[in-house]
Amino acid sequence: MKNFPDLPPIWLLLFMGVNWVAARFLPWRVDAPLLEVVSWGGIAIGLVLIAWSAVWFWLRKTTIEPHHTPQNLIVEGPYQLSRNPIYVGMAIILAAAVVGRGQVLCLILIPLFVMIINKRFIVPEEASLRAVFGAEAETYMQATRRWL
Repeated sequence: MKNFPDLPPIWLLLFMGVNWVAARFLPWRVDAPLLEVVSWGGIAIGLVLIAWSAVWFWLRKTTIEPHHTPQNLIVEGPYQLSRNPIYVGMAIILAAAVVGRGQVLCLILIPLFVMIINKRFIVPEEASLRAVFGAEAETYMQATRRWL
């Protein structure tokens, strides 16, 4: 994993690929046209949330890349609802993809994705926010949920 690009969208694509393979080759798949509609709706909601959240990085002129030092603390827009709305959007997209493919066994991918994102990205990002913004970051983190 030394040369693996450790970025959240790569992890999302990896999990979606596992979901696709599992849905294609494992039994116990649920086929229902309504699941497809719900899936596309969920993917759209996740993408809109990610885009809305990303705009705030541009507005506040700070880095969106994990593992980089932030220049500004974002507490507006979707960041009033969640400290990690981009990751929430990614989890929504994954959940929607799992629902759309109908593979019941793949439901386990959703909490697994959340656990990996927490460990690899959120915990270090929160430590960085505390180091850079001190009490301001701590106040924000106490007032705003990590996910939802």
